[in-house]
Amino acid sequence: MTSTDEQASRLPDNPFLRYRTRLNSYQRALDAGWTDAEFVNLVERIDEAIVLVDGRGFEMTPFTHFPELSEARTVWVKDDTGNVSGSHKSRHLFGVALALAVDGPSEGDLAIASCGNAAIAASVIAKAIRRPLRVFIPTWADEAVRKTLESNDALVEVCPRQPGESGDPTYLRFTEAVAEGAVPFSVQSTATSTTIDGGRTLGWELADQIIAADIAGPVDVFIQIGGGALATSTWLGLTEGLTDSGIELVLHAVQTEACAPLIRAWEELTAATNSPEALIEAAMAHPDNYMRVWEPVGTSAASGILDDVAYDWLPVVVGMAESGGWPVLVHEPAVVASHADAIRITGIDAEPTGTSGFAALYEDIGELTGQIIVLFTGVTRR
Repeated sequence: MTSTDEQASRLPDNPFLRYRTRLNSYQRALDAGWTDAEFVNLVERIDEAIVLVDGRGFEMTPFTHFPELSEARTVWVKDDTGNVSGSHKSRHLFGVALALAVDGPSEGDLAIASCGNAAIAASVIAKAIRRPLRVFIPTWADEAVRKTLESNDALVEVCPRQPGESGDPTYLRFTEAVAEGAVPFSVQSTATSTTIDGGRTLGWELADQIIAADIAGPVDVFIQIGGGALATSTWLGLTEGLTDSGIELVLHAVQTEACAPLIRAWEELTAATNSPEALIEAAMAHPDNYMRVWEPVGTSAASGILDDVAYDWLPVVVGMAESGGWPVLVHEPAVVASHADAIRITGIDAEPTGTSGFAALYEDIGELTGQIIVLFTGVTRR
């Protein structure tokens, strides 16, 4: 073991301790007069409470090369299915919980619009910090998810579509609740500005694992896109963590044919501009011209990325434009086939949403010169 390896082995396994000095909440805590030890105590105290709720706390998650995933390409998998609550969503919401603790007490119930991994993660974290949580779910939400939410003491509110409404009724009810005093506890930074902070831990972890694996690059990173917080936070963390490494990263957003508002926005931007710089400028100047509600939303095995709006889309578009990447639209046969192969080959019990970034490799994605990284992000729930 090298001296660098020895030093790394002594670092905390909890990413919120290992990377704490990079967190915005940590900097705000120091600005408010906290000591490092006080912040560490906060992280440890909440994490211990999470263990009591979920049976596990936060730890670094695996990064593995699986040669059998592709004959022609080198594919690495960052597996976050073993994380708290079974998905990466817990990273976002733990970061929000830290921000709430640092910024001081806030009145009102916590609130989120979700019927899947985000809702379950929110219920785990909210119970751990002893805050009431309202979860706005659609009429078709899975009964098993609903039971999990209720077992974590969340108040579940079913949201049928009202006559004449456009857009997601759960999100509409969520915004109404926030307007009435509820505290947003969401994985969309447009609703909860602190949610990207904790999500960056996945990117920081991945950056260190890329370096440890001696991956020289370039690296093509395929990330599935629903609301966009996963791609935004992972990409920000990756680029921050690899700033001085010299490793070239290329970002590719992945959406299904059932719902692809980010890909539509990208196509319209590329048609209207003639350079990456002009594309970024147009997106920033007139975001509402390009990111619009996708109607009607179709069906897919990857149901967790069927957000009719990609809320955190701008950093993803900027990341693709600056890195020379492009988005990939995957068709339903690719979603299904890639999921089956992923489970069979890796043994990782991920759901179809969680492996949908890997589905891009089953489409015509053009010439790739680098090694490939995909994220498996949600455990199968039974």
